[in-house]
Amino acid sequence: MRLFSLAYARFAPYFWTVRPQVREVRPHRAELTIKNRRRVHNHIGTLHAIAVCNGLEAAMGLVAEATCPDHQRWLPRGLQVEYLQKSTTDLLCFAETTPSDWEREAPFDIDVRVKAVRTDGVVVVQGVIPIYVSDKPAKG
Repeated sequence: MRLFSLAYARFAPYFWTVRPQVREVRPHRAELTIKNRRRVHNHIGTLHAIAVCNGLEAAMGLVAEATCPDHQRWLPRGLQVEYLQKSTTDLLCFAETTPSDWEREAPFDIDVRVKAVRTDGVVVVQGVIPIYVSDKPAKG
């Protein structure tokens, strides 16, 4: 997974700032870690909120790519999160959908559920990333 993580971060260069380490990718679920590195700290010495959101968006992208049918495409519409606790450790970032989220006629919207969890199990950020799903245009 290390090589996959590197390739993914290079595919979407902004993700490289948090060096996501992909742990799991399958339809409807993705999990990755981001390290508690000084480079992404804020003024109080914890992981910066936007760095955490970057990890969550990376996880969302993995879920969307693993789940979206080949004849469709997706585009994020925003980011709605709650900051619940300080991010004082490495974080696990999760993104999830359900099969029923995708069982509609395009175009449609899906709220991808996301959360970031400290190594002690405390949820530090949770929310949704709405994505717009539409059919790919016909070629030719």
